[in-house]
Amino acid sequence: MIPGAPGTTTTMLPASEAAKIYQTNYVRNSRAIGVLWAIFTILFAIVNVVCFIQPYWIGDGADTPQAGYFGLFHYCIGNGLSRDLTCQGSFTEFSTIPSGAFKAASFFIGMSMALVLSCIGCFALFFFCSTGTVYKICGWMQLAAGTCLILGCMIYPDGWDSDEVKRMCGEQTDKYTLGACSVRWAYILAIMGILDALILSFLAFVLGNRQDGLMSEELLGDKSGTNGI
Repeated sequence: MIPGAPGTTTTMLPASEAAKIYQTNYVRNSRAIGVLWAIFTILFAIVNVVCFIQPYWIGDGADTPQAGYFGLFHYCIGNGLSRDLTCQGSFTEFSTIPSGAFKAASFFIGMSMALVLSCIGCFALFFFCSTGTVYKICGWMQLAAGTCLILGCMIYPDGWDSDEVKRMCGEQTDKYTLGACSVRWAYILAIMGILDALILSFLAFVLGNRQDGLMSEELLGDKSGTNGI
């Protein structure tokens, strides 16, 4: 039989049944996106920790006076007489960090790392609180983490005029000018992390608003069912 031909009967689902099917698919898709959001949040936390710990934000080049590399707070520089590098700097001892800008960048990147790890800890709230509320809390945390990353990445080059950096990169090195040195992978990874944080926070707010809308629809459905009885 051809649909729409004479003698063919077309069965239509009731509006309530169609709404339930739509709602079920809606919830299933939202959960799948939420799982992906959680996975990428964990990956973002790993990226943040790596950027904070690894001392490969800037490094030597072919024409640098000394070999070495710098991170946020830890750095290693050669002495020109041997291939051995002398390493200094610790986050727990701010006095060993060679520049005030490096200290500020270390603080902001460390704050970003703490916020993302706290966001992962908030995943436990899904068992106790409203799902939409938890998404929004995490969204604000991720937005704050991204803001801290932006500040850290912007402030860090302000410390390139320090004596230790000039000893490695040459006297032409100045604020926001690396001289003979080059940017290393950890700095690039931190910049990529900014975009990641903004996308994750936007997605968290979208998921939170969807959950609020879903709860409103459920409440309206319950009220209409009660009135129908």
